[in-house]
Amino acid sequence: MDAENTHQVFDWLWTSGQLSEKDISCLPALGIEVVINLALPTASNALPGEAEFITRQGIAYIHIPVEWEQPELHQLVQFFGMLKAFEGRKIWVHCAKNMRASVFIYLYRKLCLKESEDASVHPMQQVWVPNEIWQTFIRNASNVCSNPAFESDWPDTHSNHQHQASA
Repeated sequence: MDAENTHQVFDWLWTSGQLSEKDISCLPALGIEVVINLALPTASNALPGEAEFITRQGIAYIHIPVEWEQPELHQLVQFFGMLKAFEGRKIWVHCAKNMRASVFIYLYRKLCLKESEDASVHPMQQVWVPNEIWQTFIRNASNVCSNPAFESDWPDTHSNHQHQASA
């Protein structure tokens, strides 16, 4: 893969930086059925026509553009909802450099799957140490999720997904 910071998280979940056209052509061989893009369409390394390249492969394409300087909790909730909606499918999540994506995956593992901190930090720990903006986002997401009044708003994404980590 040409994509920067590529990691297989589970047997059904991969994450990376921006996919190339060549990467996209390899996705069907991996059994990928869904691509979720968290980067802005104006990112310096965005692939023009990405949605078309992916959907021509018969793969569902979801775009949740997350502003680098201002990630928002509703985008995280939408992301969790997409993972739930495509439960049982093989999913590839990417952004420009796998920084946004790795934080969203970290929060999914920690808040939805209720994994330990040691397990949840993969692949974020290998990709980067979140800056102050993203540390605040992580804290806010964790605080909101721990509030019982809000818990019902979070998709129950841990019901049937197999959580088999890749080796």
